[in-house]
Amino acid sequence: MDLTNHFLIAMPAMVDRNFARTLTYVCEHNEQGALGIIVNRPIDMSLVDLFERIDIKLDAKDHAALPVYFGGPVQTDRGFVLHRPVGEWQSTLAVEGSIGLTSSRDILQAFGASGKPTDILVSLGYAGWAAGQLEFELAQNAWLTVKADPEIIFSLPPEERLPAAMQLLGVDFLKLSDVAGHA
Repeated sequence: MDLTNHFLIAMPAMVDRNFARTLTYVCEHNEQGALGIIVNRPIDMSLVDLFERIDIKLDAKDHAALPVYFGGPVQTDRGFVLHRPVGEWQSTLAVEGSIGLTSSRDILQAFGASGKPTDILVSLGYAGWAAGQLEFELAQNAWLTVKADPEIIFSLPPEERLPAAMQLLGVDFLKLSDVAGHA
């Protein structure tokens, strides 16, 4: 099973408050584990605030109010940038043909100067799973999965992303039961 470039939709019964009501974009999934970014949980920090803290000039003022996101509970002191196009940065994981995850400062410097790449989601932290852990959680009905649609990440406001991902499955999140069975 490879869930790279898929969404993980937290089931209503998710007890881990880090993941309750979250939509996570899986950037990498292999035999060593999985890595993802929560894409629907903005924190009380804008890009202008972040850029001031890390001493990078933000000339792209039309993007100053964009929120920074809680990307997950791992390494919350580090920034991760989900973006398209992939581009060429110092430390980028090419997730899928057009989407990259970058953890190097050079992408923020370029964005601050030019506003590019235009499709960008900046997070603090990421979600990580050890080998077999995500598969176990899936077997426990903690998550629904669906192939990701980048437009949900980059074109919709954060509060609309989870319901939109659910619609990819033809399911209304509000009608989803928190009780699951095993066949």
